[in-house]
Amino acid sequence: MEEKVKKPIYVIGHKNPDTDSICSAISYAHLKNKINGGGYIPMRAGKVSNETNFVLETFGMDSPQLITDVATQVKDVEIKKPQALTRDISIKRAWTLMRDTKDATLPVIQKDGTLEGIIAVKDIATANMDIYETHILSLSKTPYKNILETLEGTMIVGDEEGYVESGKLLIGAANLDLLESFIGEGDILITGNRYEAQLCGIEMNAACIVVCMGAPVSKTIQKMAAQNHCRIISTPYDTYMVARLISQSTPVRHFMKKDNLITFKTEDFINDIKSAVAKIRHREFPVLDSEGNYCGMLSRRSLIDMDKKKIIMVDHNEKSQAVDGIDDAEILEIIDHHKLGSIETIAPVYFRNQPVGCTATIIYQMYCENEVEIEPNIAGLLCSAIISDTLMFRSPTCTALDQQAAEALAMIAKIDIPTHAAEMFRAGSALQDKTEEEIFYQDFKKFSTEEVNFGVGQVSSMDKEELISLQPKIEAYMLSALSKTGLDMMFFLLTDIIEESSIVIFVGEHAPELLKSAFCIDIEENSHTSYLKGIVSRKKQLIPKLMAALQQ
Repeated sequence: MEEKVKKPIYVIGHKNPDTDSICSAISYAHLKNKINGGGYIPMRAGKVSNETNFVLETFGMDSPQLITDVATQVKDVEIKKPQALTRDISIKRAWTLMRDTKDATLPVIQKDGTLEGIIAVKDIATANMDIYETHILSLSKTPYKNILETLEGTMIVGDEEGYVESGKLLIGAANLDLLESFIGEGDILITGNRYEAQLCGIEMNAACIVVCMGAPVSKTIQKMAAQNHCRIISTPYDTYMVARLISQSTPVRHFMKKDNLITFKTEDFINDIKSAVAKIRHREFPVLDSEGNYCGMLSRRSLIDMDKKKIIMVDHNEKSQAVDGIDDAEILEIIDHHKLGSIETIAPVYFRNQPVGCTATIIYQMYCENEVEIEPNIAGLLCSAIISDTLMFRSPTCTALDQQAAEALAMIAKIDIPTHAAEMFRAGSALQDKTEEEIFYQDFKKFSTEEVNFGVGQVSSMDKEELISLQPKIEAYMLSALSKTGLDMMFFLLTDIIEESSIVIFVGEHAPELLKSAFCIDIEENSHTSYLKGIVSRKKQLIPKLMAALQQ
């Protein structure tokens, strides 16, 4: 029995991933593989930032593969792989295969692996019940090999290669005078041990004579047939059986469906194809890869027991921040350090949420709890994530656990935290090669209450002048982009790591009033910026105050 392939489990962070999101996904997938023996794959839901790229390159790690939608795709569903047919195979052989394998539809594949057509049980039924054409073998250009196979025959005279090019099927049961008037050039004559009928067929330029019941064929007939280029086939079947079977030697290409085929790609989303499957009452549909090669058959039944993508969410637990299609995925675990969000699961999950400054701190604890050795490159990723999320322990979100974890990991990775942090932040604030849109969305999250939807972005730098020069560009972009986002308000923090303060840029009709209420500050009329002394954390200092003000 063929062993079922184990489906991968994707470990993935939030959209617009930061260093914690990427490094935690890689490190947690590595831990799960150590514990469970493989199958866990780190992924990312957005573009990797300059800071994260620096960290990955420093510790020799590849960036996780991008995945933009985790909804169930055709490739996630069980795809049957029935034996493929070639175009010249007989319908009798195709039927035998269908009967033995209980497959209602079989694909017809070309030599290069592309799909040429499909043949179903109903097509073979049509061939047997609705076709009364005596020229069927010549019309379908039936290979003589098919006739030999179908009749379990032997080629006494002539070449097994070649095709029936012309003529009709004829049973030599009439007297010679009548038979002469019926036999035409290129016909196939079915007869028994009737010397005169065999001779008549040869003289009338029949293409082939089928001799039934294994009757002997005289040397004279064989010699004359060879001279007249007439094939002779001997079969053990009687005339009745030969008459029934011989039309079943026609090739499947004559009856297969090849035009307007309904096919699906492995990358197609199930939700997108359900309507087509519902309208077209086929049992099975061919599946092709991105290059058009045949992969297998998708049955209607397989859509009932769909195997959804299996997901572990790290560094987030809100639907608005999750990769697209999360509602259609099976969430197995959530590892996070943010407030509880709006995500829902269809079954109980392992959910670990701790009030620490970084998800990487939790994952470090899990390595220790499971007594799994932390390799230097993994230690480097986890330490970098903690440094990034806590702004090297300056953020109010930072806890003693974060600092202890970072220091322990730094020893394993053999890095000096202040030196590494300076290099990291310098790489992350290299913004001159990015557009305003890229800068705005490199660390952007959406939040919502019952009535208000807003988004908050943030960029941190150790270079105050860089932040000041960036301010008017981001402000102009936000003013032009707000209406396109569908959000009510947008905020953006330009955070000075050294001064531990931020400039907040805000747009939206009620954004100034919300900031005034949240931070008890004065804002100049028609202004879109304000200075927030001591505010460096979006999660712990900005969002809670905005949410509280909205509730009031």
